[in-house]
Amino acid sequence: MTCPSCGTAVTEGARFCEACGAQLGTTVAAPAAPMTAPGGDADHPLGDAPISAPTRKPASALPDPPAPAGRRPCTECGGEVGPDLYCLECGTKAPSERDHFEEQPAPWVAGVCDKAIGKSRNEDAMALLAGQAPGSRAVLVVMDGVSNSIDSDVASLAGARAAREVLRVPLPAGMGTPQGRDAAVAKVFANAAAAANTAIIAVTDPDSTNPASATFTTAVLEGARISWANIGDSRTYWIPDAGTPVQLSVDDSVAQAQIASGVPREVAENGPQAHAITKWLGRDSEDFVPTVGSLEVTEPGWLLACSDGLWNYASTPEAIAEQVHAVGSTEPLTIATALVAFANGAGGHDNITAALARVDPGQTALGQNGQTPTPGGEPSDG
Repeated sequence: MTCPSCGTAVTEGARFCEACGAQLGTTVAAPAAPMTAPGGDADHPLGDAPISAPTRKPASALPDPPAPAGRRPCTECGGEVGPDLYCLECGTKAPSERDHFEEQPAPWVAGVCDKAIGKSRNEDAMALLAGQAPGSRAVLVVMDGVSNSIDSDVASLAGARAAREVLRVPLPAGMGTPQGRDAAVAKVFANAAAAANTAIIAVTDPDSTNPASATFTTAVLEGARISWANIGDSRTYWIPDAGTPVQLSVDDSVAQAQIASGVPREVAENGPQAHAITKWLGRDSEDFVPTVGSLEVTEPGWLLACSDGLWNYASTPEAIAEQVHAVGSTEPLTIATALVAFANGAGGHDNITAALARVDPGQTALGQNGQTPTPGGEPSDG
């Protein structure tokens, strides 16, 4: 049995595809015939296509990460893992790809999403995009399915990929003023959160008494500018190579409310309601408008988006920066892998996601609409 959406092998009786989150066992309606414009003419350049149909994909849209290699090696003997997840050589069962997966859309952007040793399934999700030119444009989306809700693993992955699609094209410039740009970017982030919320609801059983829900954090890098949005307690950090690291996002949680009222961070984040969130995405969400912000950076460093399965063990910006710098690498996948290993080594009590983009303002300057200038001065597609 294969998923009709992505073609991945699925187990008999499964309700959702673990690879793409598509609902199984339903018939997909045939697409409706294209509408003909009033007074349509067969000789019209667009033929019978609707007047509002896009004629081409925006040149500045970022491509999907490369698909994983067809052959999946066994971690025990190096043999090939079959479609039933058992090694064809030694018979060892491999973990589900939903339990541990990596994405690297470009050499300078990568992420790792892991079940963690203390969990039975992975309810975290991520979706990444990047231009090939280092430092040009990157999108990091991290979502953490709430563990006490039903099918949150399916919902978080569907939501992350839906938000990624909204953020595929460059952020708007607004009306040419800082206030105009901020308002336009906030609207795009609100649209991304709404798309994620819609995707979560779409894969939620309408009869569920405990509907799927998830937190949401996303960061978009465009040259030297970082823009971010947040709902819940997944986080975005800026970690310069030298200088002071910063937690960019602000949690929607009981712990954050206590911190804002003067309770020390270490007390609030270790209290009985430390991980009680006050905003989330899902059918029962009452507010899915994200908190947004932006930062212009002037020095090289790392943009990090992560779930609380990582920052639980290194909450402050200084602590998380220490772990990043301790890896001693300039490879984002190496650092993300090390961060996941650090969290697992510290207990691995919750799913872990770490996604990073290398930022170097002096390496790549962006032209308008997220395009990278060529040596001749004209922008090319980023």
